[in-house]
Amino acid sequence: MLFSSALIGLREGLEAALVVSILVAFLVKTQRTHALRWVWTGVGTAVAISIAVGAILTFTTAQLSFEAQELLGGVLSIIAVAFVTGMIFWMRKASRTIAAELRGKLDEALRLGPLAVFVLSFLAVGREGLETAVFFYAAVQSAQGGTAQPLIGFGIGLVVAVALAYLLYRGAVRFDLGRFFTITGVLLVFVAAGVLGYGLHDLQEARFLPGLDVLAFDASGVLPEDSWYGALLKGIFNYSQQTTVVQAVAWVAYVAIVLPLFLRPVRSKARRENVGADVKE
Repeated sequence: MLFSSALIGLREGLEAALVVSILVAFLVKTQRTHALRWVWTGVGTAVAISIAVGAILTFTTAQLSFEAQELLGGVLSIIAVAFVTGMIFWMRKASRTIAAELRGKLDEALRLGPLAVFVLSFLAVGREGLETAVFFYAAVQSAQGGTAQPLIGFGIGLVVAVALAYLLYRGAVRFDLGRFFTITGVLLVFVAAGVLGYGLHDLQEARFLPGLDVLAFDASGVLPEDSWYGALLKGIFNYSQQTTVVQAVAWVAYVAIVLPLFLRPVRSKARRENVGADVKE
């Protein structure tokens, strides 16, 4: 769970940090730094709301009955999978043009006034934050109620993301953003498949879906979850030593459909941009 949480934190954090870097760099270059306070106000508000949503989801559901907790956990896990799936496809396409689009939107917002700048910053960062909050709750559920590993994982990912974004902004590093998001996207396909399977299992435990007792396999004898290799698989891919048929079918179907779609060539004439140069422009 530490690895998958860190991966999500890195992806979401880097997307949000890159957005902020592009907005700040544009204002500094065009000598309109008076609007920076509205950018930072929007970013701060988005972060605060995201943290609040994550805390509410994580710490208030303990008052619910077992079946209600499992039902909510299953539904939010599936929503998290939808968010992650949309994220990897959107960023794969948008990585080539995101800087130009953000500059255009910010230029228009500056003409409209401070409120428009605040809203642009808030929405740009808030989307990533709310996705992270939902996925954090799903990660806590799959970690069987423990918040330590998911929290540490997300924290590590976010710290690395902010450090990378700062180095890109300062021009200290440059790398191919498209390639980075392709590699992490492939890993996230398998992470999301595991979250999907766990979410469906929650729905089965809540008696919302049938088949809880119909197992596809029971690997507790050869690959127990309490072994180091079982714990590693569970932490990365949400491996379950007792996997129901519904879980197994969903995992295979998700990977078989999403992975080829994600890896197919993107038909675009836009060239790949060097991120370090792009952020500083």
